[in-house]
Amino acid sequence: MSRAQILALAFGVAGFGALVAATVSNEWKVTTRASSVITATWVYQGLWMNCAGYIQACRGLMIAAVSLGFFGSIFALFGMKCTKVGGSDKAKAKIACLAGIVFILSGLCSMTGCSLYANKITTEFFDPLFVEQKYELGAALFIGWAGASLCIIGGVIFCFSISDNNKTPRMGYAYNGTTSVMSSRTKYHGREDFKTTNPPKQFDKNAYV
Repeated sequence: MSRAQILALAFGVAGFGALVAATVSNEWKVTTRASSVITATWVYQGLWMNCAGYIQACRGLMIAAVSLGFFGSIFALFGMKCTKVGGSDKAKAKIACLAGIVFILSGLCSMTGCSLYANKITTEFFDPLFVEQKYELGAALFIGWAGASLCIIGGVIFCFSISDNNKTPRMGYAYNGTTSVMSSRTKYHGREDFKTTNPPKQFDKNAYV
């Protein structure tokens, strides 16, 4: 069981949950403190309360991020070593790498959507010619950024965990070779010892007389 893959899955799933929470939240922007002091009310807005062009773009990016995070979680479960599905180690390594790429794409989509929304809010807030209601950054934006960061970190860990799957145990050819060489040497020395301990007898001509 790979600890790196477990850590990557934890980051990815946590990031996916944060993206879902940010997408459905209505606190993407909130009225400024100055206006809230005067009216004594707080006004929140999310992605589903307005049909402006930039909001539709942010909405599409967040939906894409959530979808990619879901599929990334599924691929991650199939690519982990501790699961019995996914095929051989090579196949699992490829699936884990695919899960990492999907998680990274999910994080980038969320990061882009939240940054686009935040840029619009800050531009209107600091524009002296903008006379309509001004807003500040809501909590959902920070949740979306945090979820995007977790997805990207988990995806990177999954991509690097492929090296653990490719490691194969070393074969003991050196040990077997040493044994065979030693055995041959032992046999050879044994023959020499036999020759030296039992030298051939040489008979003189006078022995036959």
